[in-house]
Amino acid sequence: MNELLWLAMLLVNFLSILLFYRVLGKTGLYVWIPISVIVANIQVLKLIEIFGVSATLGNIVYATSFLVTDILSENYGKKSATKAVLIGFMALIASTLLFQAALWFYPSVDDWSHVHLNALFSFMPRIALASLSAFGISQLHDVWAYNYWKKKWPSAKLIWIRNNASTMVSQLLDSLIFTLIAFGGVFPLPVLIEILLSTYFIKWLVAAADTPFIYWATWMKRDGKIPQEMEN
Repeated sequence: MNELLWLAMLLVNFLSILLFYRVLGKTGLYVWIPISVIVANIQVLKLIEIFGVSATLGNIVYATSFLVTDILSENYGKKSATKAVLIGFMALIASTLLFQAALWFYPSVDDWSHVHLNALFSFMPRIALASLSAFGISQLHDVWAYNYWKKKWPSAKLIWIRNNASTMVSQLLDSLIFTLIAFGGVFPLPVLIEILLSTYFIKWLVAAADTPFIYWATWMKRDGKIPQEMEN
């Protein structure tokens, strides 16, 4: 059952990115970045069993941020993709501070949500540090690698090479950095390795599955389907 839900959620994420892009243009891609990192930081706290391994739920929506930066690199260049990384970085900092501030308020005697918010957000600083480090390093590498491969093989037919060559290495960096910072000392080494491998495996699947969608986004841009007034 989880596998079917995972595939459905994956498709919804990819189609949502294209919808944002179709309606809002480049701005829609920038909007998706903070959505993906904030939602992922909350969903990462939920562990699920999928494809026979334990994995965090936030892997899907977080991994889609790599598709967004690859679309920006392909259609608008390195500068636009780097701007998206900066937006995501700032969104992570701001959301973490705001979530923590919510816990500082004393709840009303009639409040029922504080204990649940505390359970979610009390672990957020460590998760945020892991996310900031992993997101910044892996995404900047992804932008650099994508543009490197684009210069090496500029043909539009070879988008799948630069998309996968950049994303799959970047997501390995992301998984390694996040796992060590977020869960180092919390779980024993064998569990850390299992989390790392399962996390990267899920992100690898997302990276492989997003290839048709970067072609789709490129075709929309080429065919004039993207609002011009939204591109600046």
